[in-house]
Amino acid sequence: MSVRHAPRSGFWIPPSVIARKRIYILFLLLTGVFAALVLRLIWLQIVRGPELHARALEQRMRPVPVDPRRGTIYDRKMRELAVSVSADSVYAIPAEVRDPASVARMLAPLLQMGDDTLLSRLTARQQTVWLKRKVEHDVAARIKELAAPGIGVAESGQRFYPRDTLAAQVIGIAGIDNQGLEGLEQLYDAELRGVRGQIVAERDATGKEIPEGEHSYAPAKDGKSIVLTIDEVIQYICERELERAMADTQSEKGIILAMDPATGEVLAMAMRPTFNPNDYNRYPSSLRRNTAVCDMFEPGSTFKVVTSAAALEEGVVTPNTGFYDPGYVKVEDRTIRCWKAGGHGSQSFTEAVENSCNPVFATLAVRLGPETFARYVRAFGLADKTGIDFPGEATGMMHSTSKMGPVELATSGFGQGISVTPLQLLNALCAVANGGTLMQPMLVREVIDESGASVRKILPTRIRQVISERSARQLSTILQSVVVNGSGARAAVPGYAVAGKTGTAQKPERGGYGDKRIASFMGYAPANDPRIAVLVVLDEPKTDVKYGGVLAAPAFAAVIADVMRYMEIPPTYAASVPSQESASGLVTVPDLLGLAEPESRASLKAAGLVCRLQGAGAVVTNQVPKAGSRVAAGTTVVVYFGPEELYNLEGDFVEVPDVTGKTLKEAVILLGAKGFTVQPMGRGIVAQQQPLGGASARKGSAVTIFLEE
Repeated sequence: MSVRHAPRSGFWIPPSVIARKRIYILFLLLTGVFAALVLRLIWLQIVRGPELHARALEQRMRPVPVDPRRGTIYDRKMRELAVSVSADSVYAIPAEVRDPASVARMLAPLLQMGDDTLLSRLTARQQTVWLKRKVEHDVAARIKELAAPGIGVAESGQRFYPRDTLAAQVIGIAGIDNQGLEGLEQLYDAELRGVRGQIVAERDATGKEIPEGEHSYAPAKDGKSIVLTIDEVIQYICERELERAMADTQSEKGIILAMDPATGEVLAMAMRPTFNPNDYNRYPSSLRRNTAVCDMFEPGSTFKVVTSAAALEEGVVTPNTGFYDPGYVKVEDRTIRCWKAGGHGSQSFTEAVENSCNPVFATLAVRLGPETFARYVRAFGLADKTGIDFPGEATGMMHSTSKMGPVELATSGFGQGISVTPLQLLNALCAVANGGTLMQPMLVREVIDESGASVRKILPTRIRQVISERSARQLSTILQSVVVNGSGARAAVPGYAVAGKTGTAQKPERGGYGDKRIASFMGYAPANDPRIAVLVVLDEPKTDVKYGGVLAAPAFAAVIADVMRYMEIPPTYAASVPSQESASGLVTVPDLLGLAEPESRASLKAAGLVCRLQGAGAVVTNQVPKAGSRVAAGTTVVVYFGPEELYNLEGDFVEVPDVTGKTLKEAVILLGAKGFTVQPMGRGIVAQQQPLGGASARKGSAVTIFLEE
């Protein structure tokens, strides 16, 4: 009988035990794996189930955007300046396009695109691609008729400007994706843009639409609309007159800006050259710049309004303060010369403003001192942004007080060495016109919703009181005299009292000033109750005479005349003298400045006046009596040609007779006997006169008489 021996090393384990042990371990492992799978399933299905379901649905839902209708831009009387019209855009879902090459060949002639360009878009690894935005309706209809799989047409909004170039730089432009790019379109983009909608369809992993899958449509929410302070008619008047002035003077650039002095509302903002926002890609981007707000220039003599206001408010001068102008003034080692050779001699402050005498204003600035002068420049808002609701506004520039020596101060007094924007300059004049209050300029007065209900109203904002009402009234009277008796005669509007100031600025160049000029005029009307203030700027005119009173003032007068009629503002005084005065033989002296010799002779002959020439030159540079004066028929008008140093206009100074209480005929006889011309305003008996009786004035100058019945 054989005996089985146990192994010599360790304990012997039966095979059945080893097998059971292995089965047990395997069972534990399987149980653990199963438990893990169950837990994972619970985690995915129960804990994260809603989240993953939403993500899966999101991946299957392929949206096609639907653009909202952009809000309308209205003028102040609810006339449309920018609207949105329906346009169709063609898109593709590349996964559904069966034969991209064939589809590209079919669409290329319709969309006017290259086959290769279309093919690259049709095979792009994207859910949805735009083939072409804003196509014609007939093209969209033909594409729909093709019924090509994966090709669709979606409706979108297209910006349209029904007035083409009208206020183009103010309104700005909107891009192809319904976004504002420039101007008010950009600044108010959040209100105008609206909220984009979408069309959603459920698709599989290849991008094909799932039959019976989910579909949804989220409608677009149209944008709000804005109402501007701009008046379409006044804007058109300003643009029309600017184009005429540009053509007449061959200027490089031009601006006409109009505001309501009482509220700061911008009524018109015209610039040339311009562009058409309906096809803005055809124009240089520089033409889209709003130069009235975003660019600065040296104002020249129009800035004398600010110096005058400061001097009157500080008591440095009164309207009758006397000055003597020999033709220059010495400031340290510099000689500041008057534009008129030989100077203006003895003159009152009012006459200095009329004559736009640089030495007087240099003297006033020095008398004010740098701190006081700078304080008024800042008070009138010329050193800071005005705060107008328009992007990219520029600030003014002036010498810092610490670096403003006597020479810098003197030249700043007549607008040289200081830079402002056209908007800043006109806003400063509005502060004089409205009684001394600086207002914040504004372009938008209200935001409204689709139903026309007001969402937000933007009210006029008072910034500060700059000068007293008394100083403002004094300066307003002086500025009226500039138009009646001074360099602004061409800005006169029959029947209306107009206040204003001329400007002729040299353009700074490297190392100093060159021959290029900026001719300007700014003023307001009616002077006794201002309803509109206007600034005209003509940059680099190509005429022989470049004075603002000759080139810019007529455009101002044309704008004011039409606006007064449009706004139905009654005349300030009778536009013509009564018939009995006409019967007395009085005629109006025509404006001859800038005319050649044959034209000036013909103009005087047609008016029944005699012409006497003096000097040598191409065009008329001065005349006595002044334009607009009422004189007897047959009176001799002395017409001066060429530089003024070739002739002498000083003449003798005599005492002005007191004609208050006289009839027009009696006043004309008395003043004419002393060598004065007459500028009548109104009808009836003389109630006031300027200059006053007893004052000293030059022979040949005009005396304004105010008649009342």
